[in-house]
Amino acid sequence: MSTPSVSTPSSHSEHPTEVEQFVVRTRGLSKRFGDFTALDAVDLDVPRGQVLGLLGPNGAGKSTLIRLLVGATQPTSGTAAVVGLDCWRERDEVHRRVAYLPGDARLPKRMRGREVLSFFAGLRGQRPELALLLAERLELDLGRRVGAMSTGMRQKLALAVAFASRCEVIILDEPTANLDPTVREVVLQLVAEARQAGATVLFSSHVLSEIEQGCDRVVIVKQGRLVLDCEVPDILEQHRITAGYLGAKPEIPSSVEVQVVRDDAGRIELLTRSLDPLLGWLSRQGWHDLRIERVGLQHLYAKWHPSAARLDQPSTLDHAVTHSTPTADASSPLSATEERPS
Repeated sequence: MSTPSVSTPSSHSEHPTEVEQFVVRTRGLSKRFGDFTALDAVDLDVPRGQVLGLLGPNGAGKSTLIRLLVGATQPTSGTAAVVGLDCWRERDEVHRRVAYLPGDARLPKRMRGREVLSFFAGLRGQRPELALLLAERLELDLGRRVGAMSTGMRQKLALAVAFASRCEVIILDEPTANLDPTVREVVLQLVAEARQAGATVLFSSHVLSEIEQGCDRVVIVKQGRLVLDCEVPDILEQHRITAGYLGAKPEIPSSVEVQVVRDDAGRIELLTRSLDPLLGWLSRQGWHDLRIERVGLQHLYAKWHPSAARLDQPSTLDHAVTHSTPTADASSPLSATEERPS
């Protein structure tokens, strides 16, 4: 049997409009809960077909941003639009155009897995065949009732619902929590297939390797603000060079893009995205204890969240949001209600 891939509707023109170019757009987007600011004046543009990773510890504001984008809560100030629709005023239509997987998806406990897939496919006027094939890839036991499923099994069922929707925007909040490494790889494959089919994906995760492997771009959130926004390939190309030297500091070639991070007490630390042109120069210097290493996302994350726990393992922490069961308005089957910041 051939492996099913995720397909989504696409709408491209020879001269794309602003709405077609930027599927997600926020301006000055803020959310306060009393005196607490969960999200603070966020400006964000996400172009069509991009996989954007949202990174930050619990309480940084990632989930609040996501809930604002799916119309689950009203912004205190600013605007948010998805596919040209105001996320709050036009939230019913947003729910029809966006597939949303919250961090703690609630599904009808009395239904069997196969019934859940058929139910949500029916809400969108679709046949369940794609969802059933995705369930097979995720190794789901569709004969079991949701209430008897493990947390990981329910997560896989929710993933099948989300990816089978064929929506042009897919928003995933901690999609691989509670999943084993093999299934996490399948999820990353589904994200890649959705992107290839033209979907735009927002992917919140605590696992740095997933962001590096599965995303085109990453945004780091801290205290409700976007503190870093960069392309993942640029991060992966960056290298750190540390070395000790005697006497005068060697003169760095002006033709190569290099950032001097530290230069004191006979030690130097450099950052560069152009390692190859530097290798000849490095070999001619009288270094001792020369080290060259790829920077990766861990280094950048630690810069902004030095006291946070390491994010190289899937998070099993529960979100504070309480999620509703689906209704028959064809909105996102996993939509949520919330009034708690995260």
